[in-house]
Amino acid sequence: MSFRIATSTIFSSGTSRISDLTSDLSKIQQQLSTGKRIVSPSDDPLGAGRALDLSAGQGQNTQLTTNRTSARNALQEEETSLTSVTSLLQDIRDNAIAAGSGALDDASRRDIATSLQNQLEQLVSLANSQGSTGNYLFAGYRDRSQPFTGSGGATQYVGDTGDKALQVSTNRQIAVGDSGDALFMNIPATGVNTTSASGGATVSSLAVVDAAKLTGHNYEIVFSGGNYSVFDATLDPAHAGTPLVNAAYAAGQPITFDGLQLTPTGTPANGDSITVKPQPTQSIFKTVSDLIGALQTGKSVASGATPMEQNLSLATSNIDHALDNVLTARASVGSRMKELDNLDDFGSARDLNYSQELSAVQDVDYVKAISEFTQKQTTLQASQQSFVKVTGLSLFNYL
Repeated sequence: MSFRIATSTIFSSGTSRISDLTSDLSKIQQQLSTGKRIVSPSDDPLGAGRALDLSAGQGQNTQLTTNRTSARNALQEEETSLTSVTSLLQDIRDNAIAAGSGALDDASRRDIATSLQNQLEQLVSLANSQGSTGNYLFAGYRDRSQPFTGSGGATQYVGDTGDKALQVSTNRQIAVGDSGDALFMNIPATGVNTTSASGGATVSSLAVVDAAKLTGHNYEIVFSGGNYSVFDATLDPAHAGTPLVNAAYAAGQPITFDGLQLTPTGTPANGDSITVKPQPTQSIFKTVSDLIGALQTGKSVASGATPMEQNLSLATSNIDHALDNVLTARASVGSRMKELDNLDDFGSARDLNYSQELSAVQDVDYVKAISEFTQKQTTLQASQQSFVKVTGLSLFNYL
């Protein structure tokens, strides 16, 4: 039994085969020209999905690298400014120590005060330092507005108390600045106290007369029957123990206790009181301003005022606190920059892994593709020649 294949079937089969081979060759040509095995998702749906995931991960890694560069630039600008602040504070400290020399007279100290005034203005200017993009380095999130206003000891911080941060790894944000409030305003203070009074009691002055005896405690002065009693409210808040001082009250007569001298005025009634509390912090601007004031006044101080020597000692101590604060900030900046270096190393390794995985998933194997292209091309040529011969057959060829 024999079968006859219709001419139309032969023609359709031949053209379909040639079309398939041509399509295959075109696809391989695209692979060779792009270097990618997956030209369209239909080529390898699973591989295409994996490639998309890897590309997204690599893109995120690239963005984190950019963020780290921005963070490093910001921290380098902060470090430069803090280095200048450190140098200036050291110069201010040197002036404070020089002013304590017994060989100087009041006129010489006033000259030092003039120098300190210029340094104070420089300090305010450094606190308002700007970065390369015009941003204020110590303004927190409000870095487009000047953070410090006013002058001298009255300088105020109007910036933001937050620290700007950037995402520098998938699970790590890093601060790219430090608030001027923490750097310049809230400096631990020595010998700075505040008072509050009740009833008819008032305070005309409060001064440090012996910095070595300062305790940092709270005190309460209670008036009763024409006398006053001074209690250490930190150690004896209920006033159950023996008072530090117990004496007759006389308006305008100084009361001295634990390195402090307070001058009360007014006519307190029984039960009235005066509370003295240490102020835990003070701005570096106020510290330098107070130092300038002490040097301008000189040794001729009014009764009840802090002697110049005590003022110099306290100012030097508080300048040291400010220096420690800035040096701590610089150490933190250095630590963050080191962390960025480590994250860069990790990010580079991760980028290499992404590239290698992407290459394994989507890159073409040139040797295999060229071999397949040659094979398909040979097959296509053979099919075309065969098609021409088959479709060219006719009874007329045999007549």
